[in-house]
Amino acid sequence: MAGAFKGFGQKAIPFFKALDFHQSREWFQENRELFDSELHEPFCDLVETLTERFEAAKLGLRGDRKKSLFRINRDVRFAKDKRPYNRHLSAILSPDGTKMSQGVFYVHIGLERCFAGVAWWQPAPELLQAMRKAIVTTPAAFRGMVSSLKKAGLELDPEDRLKRAPRGFEDVGDEDLAQAVRNRHFVVRHDIDPATIHSPALVDDLVGFTLGAKPLLDWGRAIQGTAVAA
Repeated sequence: MAGAFKGFGQKAIPFFKALDFHQSREWFQENRELFDSELHEPFCDLVETLTERFEAAKLGLRGDRKKSLFRINRDVRFAKDKRPYNRHLSAILSPDGTKMSQGVFYVHIGLERCFAGVAWWQPAPELLQAMRKAIVTTPAAFRGMVSSLKKAGLELDPEDRLKRAPRGFEDVGDEDLAQAVRNRHFVVRHDIDPATIHSPALVDDLVGFTLGAKPLLDWGRAIQGTAVAA
């Protein structure tokens, strides 16, 4: 049944451990009811509760219990690793409620780690180019965003950063800007203590993180509005 998020079941992480050990469709089907009660339904409730809270906070992010979650089944068609199941469950809340838009909130509950992120992940070439240009041409806005993130205890993740400056940005002199234009993504992350996932207080934690990351959303959205026309 739909409802306010009450926490993931106490067997949520143990379920992932057992699933990872068996990696069997037969085992999963036998334990489907446990998956639904301990993980899937609570995750759906989390998405809907966050949607309500994000709307109240005017964050421009929403989700849907049917569309926002990623499947626990892995796509193994072209993978060397043929294990059929992920070791985590995750979801995206976005401006239009789909997984295809940019400037999103992501939450990941898994065997290895639990975390959330706010991201402009793999933006299309025209948007990425516009972001890089904005960093160079309006550095005060970029630095202001970085400073606001820092006050919230957040910083841009350098994952997948280019080793060299992209074409057209070779002459950027300031070190912080030179590093920034090498980003392929603009992401901040927040580690979730696995012990807290069983409580409704997880919602407050995630809302607080997303409010802290709002400067990144606002910065990207301002650029996104001009990226297509540029």
